[in-house]
Amino acid sequence: MNLLDILLAGSTLGGLYGLIAMGLTLQYGVARIMNLSYGEFLIAPAFLAYLGVTAWGLSPLLMLLLVLPLGFIVQWLVYQLLLTPLVRRTGAGPALEVDSILATFGLMFVVQGVMMVAFGGNYHSYTYLSTPVQILGSTVAANRLLVLGVAIALGLGLYLLLTRTRMGTVVRAVSVAPRFAPLVGIDVRFTAALAFGLGGAMVAASGVLVSMFLPFSAAMGTMFAMKALIVVIMGGVGNLMGCLLAGMMLGFAETLVATFIDPGLTLAVNYALFLGVLLLRPTGLFGKGAR
Repeated sequence: MNLLDILLAGSTLGGLYGLIAMGLTLQYGVARIMNLSYGEFLIAPAFLAYLGVTAWGLSPLLMLLLVLPLGFIVQWLVYQLLLTPLVRRTGAGPALEVDSILATFGLMFVVQGVMMVAFGGNYHSYTYLSTPVQILGSTVAANRLLVLGVAIALGLGLYLLLTRTRMGTVVRAVSVAPRFAPLVGIDVRFTAALAFGLGGAMVAASGVLVSMFLPFSAAMGTMFAMKALIVVIMGGVGNLMGCLLAGMMLGFAETLVATFIDPGLTLAVNYALFLGVLLLRPTGLFGKGAR
């Protein structure tokens, strides 16, 4: 594997990790909800894309367009039906994080159990744009290039939405100062539900992208949730650019270790990198709430 191969493989993984983490940083940074079921809501759209391609003959790109609004609606409903009672009971105070962890932990097993019953515990995959593409002497599958391009486009679109629109200003205001946001007429609970839904759209899109080039199973959600949490904390809670940079760091670290040392050590290097950042920058690469 030459330098360009490593750059392409690392960028694809890193861009995907960054996109996955962007949804979680929205949910945690704005709604103050640590969503432990996050990974299951990534794997579920991956299975939906699998069905779309293998059973219904649809393109994964079409499934991507379908799951974006679907992911938003599902996570918005999760917030309204499951988490809003917790917000009311705790007054959005410190107890909310503990209660939400317990609630989403239970939801994780419910969603995972449904997927296990429906699809079993085996790995699933489908073939889509697996044709090799030559770039400056390096060979890369076309689906990986597509995943990288879509991840960058979605991440950039979310960043522009949050930094260039009035709605984004409201979301960032709630993330930075939830106690003072009502003083300027911001509905904090509505904004939190909106951010939770946007996070759902991002993770649903990530699930379809994962299905395009990686085998997946119903039990893999926890792995993706942990990686997303590592990226969020490394980049700084609520920071989109931090997510992108931390995701790239994770993607390149995994690629280098898998290429030159041992693929079985990729998880170890994830946590080593995570602990290193925490020791040097306890608030993350950019710090909480930085933009």
